[in-house]
Amino acid sequence: MRAVILVGGEGTRLRPLTSELPKPAVKLVDRPMMAYMLEWLAANGIAEVVMACGFKPDAMREALGDGGRFGLQISYVAESEPLGTGGALLFADQQLPDGLGERFVMCNGDILTDLDLAAQITSHRALGAQATLSLVPVADPSSFGLVRIADDGEVLGFLEKPEASEIDTDLISAGAYVLERSVLDLIEPGRAVSIEREVWPELVGKGLYAVADRDAYWLDIGTPDRYLKATADILSGAVESESGARLDGRGLALGDGCTIEGELIGPSSIGDNCTIAAGATVGPGAALGDGVEVAAGASIESSAVLDGCRIGSGALIHDAILAPGAVIGDQARVTECSIVGPRVTVAAGATVGGGEKLFAADA
Repeated sequence: MRAVILVGGEGTRLRPLTSELPKPAVKLVDRPMMAYMLEWLAANGIAEVVMACGFKPDAMREALGDGGRFGLQISYVAESEPLGTGGALLFADQQLPDGLGERFVMCNGDILTDLDLAAQITSHRALGAQATLSLVPVADPSSFGLVRIADDGEVLGFLEKPEASEIDTDLISAGAYVLERSVLDLIEPGRAVSIEREVWPELVGKGLYAVADRDAYWLDIGTPDRYLKATADILSGAVESESGARLDGRGLALGDGCTIEGELIGPSSIGDNCTIAAGATVGPGAALGDGVEVAAGASIESSAVLDGCRIGSGALIHDAILAPGAVIGDQARVTECSIVGPRVTVAAGATVGGGEKLFAADA
């Protein structure tokens, strides 16, 4: 069975982290963000993946390759203009010599999850469904589109961002679907089509089912705070992952060729060829990429510091994201879910906070 992953967006809410790379290629802890989804799909019996790309497809291909390291075979198709979720699916089917097949999986490309996809596929087959949605509960249903289902899982309808008096379920779509080929016939060619808003309502009462997984981990990694939450959850083991499995008994994963003279506090992940000077503290909740240099007296906590960053003496990095090549001056502070863009320099003694985003032109 094939899986189609929709990765056509530009990741604008995560800029400047995504200014130069498509979101799926951006590193999350110790590997490209998309690697977690590919590992999850492989663990659930998927053998082939089609990446439905839009923004910087070559960078996506460079980051993920042919899929061999994930135990998968990956194909890439790139749309020249945004086609929506349904249009992208139809486009992918048209680009493959043998199409997507009679039954396939479709996934939104920006989720981190351990949903039981294999059970969803089994349920889909048993029910003879045309489409089966995965559902997860949320604590605050008022901010989401809700899915109403019957006891047997048949979808009864949808409720977009309801008023408090309308809420009668806490289930939302998790962005993973099992589909029959007949669903493609409902997608009008030649224009952008939303499968969520245009196709699913047409299927209500005609073979649209859902599987609710109340025990699954699920996170949409679309904003800086969710990117940091994903980092923390991977390091803490809140979501099962190969990255988390690398942590030792102290909660540390240490790359090759590192020079560590400062203090490491788990859970934390340190990439290859990093240098952490005496008097520096890294962790807890720190994810350092490759080639990061941390000077004496610096402190990094609950943050993602990507490849090639340099942290000056006495600098403070708490709850922040540093894109590749960022340079933080001595005694500078970067906090409160702020992002420092690729190769941007923060001056000595400066303070960056309040969710600020620094692009190269701002430096």
